[in-house]
Amino acid sequence: MPDLLLELRSEEIPARMQRKAAGDLRKMLTDGLVEAGLTYDAAREYWTPRRLTLDIRGLTARSKDIHEEIKGPSTTAPEQAVHGFLRKAGLASVAEAHIHSDPKKGDFYVAHISKPGRAAEAIIAELVPAIIRGFPWPTSMRWGPASAKPGSLRWVRPLQTILCTFGPETEEPVVVDFEIDGIRSGNVTHGHRFMAPDEITVRRFDDYVTKLEAAKVVLDGDRRKEIILADARNLAFANGLDLVEDEGLLEEVSGLVEWPVVLMGEFEQAFLAIPPEVVRLTIRANQKCFVTRPQGDGENLSNRFILTANIEAKDGGKEIAHGNGKVVRARLSDALYFWRTDQGDLPDLEQLEESAKKFGLDLKKPLDQRMARLDHLNVTFHAKLGTQGERVERIKRLAEEIADTLSKQPKFFDGKLLSADDLNTEQKYLRERAGRASVLAKADLTTEAVGEFPELQGAMGRKYALLQGEHPSVAAAIEEHYKPQGPSDRVPTDPVSIAVALADKIDTLVGFWAIDEKPTGSKDPYALRRAALGVIRILIENGVRSRLVELCVQLLRLHNAAKLARFLSTKIPISLFDLSRSTFAQAVNAPAGRYVLDVQVREHIERYVQRQVPQEDESEILHDLLAFFHDRLKVYLRDQGARHDLIDAVITPQSDDLLQIVRRVEALGSFLDTEDGKNLLAGTKRAANILAAEEKKKTAIAETVEPALFREEAEKSLFAAVNQAEKQAGEAIQNEDFSAAMLALSVLREPVDSFFERVLVNDEDQAVRANRLALLARIRAATDQVADFSRIAG
Repeated sequence: MPDLLLELRSEEIPARMQRKAAGDLRKMLTDGLVEAGLTYDAAREYWTPRRLTLDIRGLTARSKDIHEEIKGPSTTAPEQAVHGFLRKAGLASVAEAHIHSDPKKGDFYVAHISKPGRAAEAIIAELVPAIIRGFPWPTSMRWGPASAKPGSLRWVRPLQTILCTFGPETEEPVVVDFEIDGIRSGNVTHGHRFMAPDEITVRRFDDYVTKLEAAKVVLDGDRRKEIILADARNLAFANGLDLVEDEGLLEEVSGLVEWPVVLMGEFEQAFLAIPPEVVRLTIRANQKCFVTRPQGDGENLSNRFILTANIEAKDGGKEIAHGNGKVVRARLSDALYFWRTDQGDLPDLEQLEESAKKFGLDLKKPLDQRMARLDHLNVTFHAKLGTQGERVERIKRLAEEIADTLSKQPKFFDGKLLSADDLNTEQKYLRERAGRASVLAKADLTTEAVGEFPELQGAMGRKYALLQGEHPSVAAAIEEHYKPQGPSDRVPTDPVSIAVALADKIDTLVGFWAIDEKPTGSKDPYALRRAALGVIRILIENGVRSRLVELCVQLLRLHNAAKLARFLSTKIPISLFDLSRSTFAQAVNAPAGRYVLDVQVREHIERYVQRQVPQEDESEILHDLLAFFHDRLKVYLRDQGARHDLIDAVITPQSDDLLQIVRRVEALGSFLDTEDGKNLLAGTKRAANILAAEEKKKTAIAETVEPALFREEAEKSLFAAVNQAEKQAGEAIQNEDFSAAMLALSVLREPVDSFFERVLVNDEDQAVRANRLALLARIRAATDQVADFSRIAG
């Protein structure tokens, strides 16, 4: 069967677009071929900085002839229905339709459609120009004289040649002939733009790859990555070094070269005084180079770096390496300046004293100065959510509350074998350190290093905190409060980091919920799904018990207080109240979100604000946010392999202890894997179905079970078992021993089975029937303590 080779050669395609563009080309072309009635055995895409290539094997030479019948309306149908049928079938008039008869339905119209197959070359010649014109580049351009004409071709960079051949292996392939904006397809391409720019005539994919390789072009992007990685490792090893590998950079560099040549450059040892992260980012961002470290050293870097050239230079690459070294030195010189500047005093310290006092900052310390400046400059976090300084205040309050909660969970201190006094001291320090870390968590946003490299926020804060003598837990929390930043990122485990990370993420979620900026569909500009998943992972993977609603209530009230304070300070007419800004500051700092104002003016302000400031429904916001957490938790648990029906059975709209939900799901799953669990599930669902049916019919159900109405021994046994199970399961749940709760329910298995075998629920005696239905309701109530068994499949 024939093969198709297609190459679109242009000027340089940005590296970040190449892999996706090649995939888009494969999908668009293969989908179009299949839609046109062709089939193929395999298709693979390739890319370089200057070409997108597609190799399709086993493509049918011709589409099949089509013969189909389209059934139409009755011959007596209204004229409108007949016209609709004609349009659908592509017929000019009813005379072109056939009439078929049915003994029951009578006569009706039928269109007999016959379409002859088409040659694959003709289909390709139509399809490829349409794909090129409609290609989904993120950005594209016009070029040349034709660019002034309406509808002229757009491509990511000027398109230069199109190669398109088609034919079986045993015959000479043909050129699929078409033209688009003056570019005619052919069987010619070009090699490396510097080392082998001449024309290359090719037949099919195999000789195309061979001839390109001879012309200094490695077509396969993944093979270029392998070459770069292997050569870089070997070059580093030969110089007594280890390569610091970077998959993202490797992907980018492989998209910058068609013929990778790995070289080594160097810079002065003095620049190694800069933190390794800064050195690495500087070299990576500016020169797309890899850094190295001494063999066996897991932290420090060497002063050698690895670069990838796109040419075999006559001098072996010495001049290329030297030129890259000059640029790297200049960039590292800037980085060294940033590093030293961030450790010095700010020039405007006297203006920062008020902010320093507010946060308890020490203006002798560089990082404290940066936090004071962040607050003093009123740097906006979000137009509707106030400044970064206001946000830090909220995070500090909540982090201290969370730290208090963590201090009551012995798991964080048991391993230290502390005395009671020492334990109290540790718990006190935990709150203080959480507060201190919260205050400094955003301070590095105003540093020079983070201004140059925003991706270093947190990491630079940790380094500067250690330099000024902060406790290691405080320094770690400054970096780790951003974590986890994705499903593969680790979660913080130190209690200080946990407290600040939770406070930061919950504040973000509550704030954006309060201003109704929630994720919609695929849009999540503030990464709120990631924040919620971060909260879930921190709580669950650290085994932390926490009531989310209580935390969210505190933050929502702080947000409302801050909103009110901002409104009062800017909106109330001076003629109405002459109040100082310091009074408004009390509104933010007041406990439980209550604003503090003079009693004589509060009533007037409240009446004014009610008219001017929209008041959010606190309960509605909290309910909606908790539902969002539940949705994210379901996704997390499903990814962990949990059954969706068990999750639905355990979660209620009020469930706000996420760790408890997880433990319930685990215990329920283990229980239902046993014979007792499976049989009890069947019996419980049977009871629930009978109850639901009778409730729907509004059958009388007794409010309580009356033992005097029992007629069968099975009723008595079930009643006794339900009393025992309900009591023991309730006690186990109070102790949060969910496995014990399941075990307590397991005693119901035999009595439930016996009841349904020996007892007729719908007895003729109405009182007996109502009593037996009440007994079934007791079964449902007992099991509902653990989960809603009606939601469980099976």
